[in-house]
Amino acid sequence: MSATDTPADRAFRAEVRDWLRTALDGEFAEVRGLGGPGREHEAFPERLAWERHLAAAGWTCVGWPAEHGGRGATVEQQVIFHEEYALAAAPARVGHIGENLLGPTLIAFGTDAQRARFLPKIRAAEELWCQGYSEPDAGSDLANVQTRAVLDGGRWTITGQKVWTSLAAEADWCFALCRTEPGSARHRGLSYLLVPMRQDGVEIRPIVQLTGTSEFNEVFFDGARADAGHIVGEPGDGWRVAMATLGFERGVATLGQQVGFRRELDGVVELARRTGALDDPLLRDRLTRAWIGLEVMRLNAVRTMAGVAAGAPGPESSISKLVWGTWHRELGELAMDVLGAAGTVTGDDHDLNDAQRLFLFSRADTIYAGSNEVQRNIIAERVLGLPREARP
Repeated sequence: MSATDTPADRAFRAEVRDWLRTALDGEFAEVRGLGGPGREHEAFPERLAWERHLAAAGWTCVGWPAEHGGRGATVEQQVIFHEEYALAAAPARVGHIGENLLGPTLIAFGTDAQRARFLPKIRAAEELWCQGYSEPDAGSDLANVQTRAVLDGGRWTITGQKVWTSLAAEADWCFALCRTEPGSARHRGLSYLLVPMRQDGVEIRPIVQLTGTSEFNEVFFDGARADAGHIVGEPGDGWRVAMATLGFERGVATLGQQVGFRRELDGVVELARRTGALDDPLLRDRLTRAWIGLEVMRLNAVRTMAGVAAGAPGPESSISKLVWGTWHRELGELAMDVLGAAGTVTGDDHDLNDAQRLFLFSRADTIYAGSNEVQRNIIAERVLGLPREARP
């Protein structure tokens, strides 16, 4: 990837910048800077309206191939879009999971009928998605999934529990990893199902986090149904499909995630200026390192995108999760150090400020979506070819 924009890229950047400036100076001015980790409760209906406004103007799914409703943007142009989105302080996206995780998975593994049914509604922000992977006994050890699905009369009947399901309360659909072969264990016998959330047999229980918000949820399936044709890949092949989705989450999708990261870093720098913490050479050095780390993260995401242009990501995408999870947690710690003693107290109404919310929420970043320990094992064993870690 070139360090400077080509004439075509400069024209694309100007188009993105001008459209965002006009759109965010009008009826959507109130949603500037809202949303993101620990703040998904902020103005959700207004941000959904913004997402649909983006879609109507052709600014969702910019990296999808044109034949699937996207713009077919190059890697460079996708980077430009996310950079300009961050610079404009546009709100955190609400269609992230469908656009960046399920959409690319369906493009790579779905049937023509599945792509025709689901991709247009993802692109138009008419249907929102959540991810049904983790369970009480299958978090980092995802292969221990116990949620079961049985094919019965042309439909799957699903029973089990998922946990840490981001944005489940707002989602219309869930892509769920389920055990469909009785007696199977570990990676075998799993299937990747597309399950409607708004039906009898689906119960959602919000999990109140340290931030006082509830992005994460428990989801209980008790006889929930999914159409027989809403299985991605073959029955029993769900592990391969699920790993591809995680690859998209840890690679291409990181660019969208960095919109919020850059805004948070800018906020911490501004806080350091305001409090005088920027005069401390140690804190100034840490802020500089945080900026460098974000640039490294961006370049790694670009490399990952370029490497998977012809197919699904490989195990190298675990590098991205390890990098951003650790970086974001350290940014939260840095924010508290910039605040100093004032960071230990809240206001009269016990509301958290941005730095406190960042610190508390980012404690989870090195655990969810695959813990750091698991990512290091994947990199060691599947990328570097080192011996497998001894297991009981």
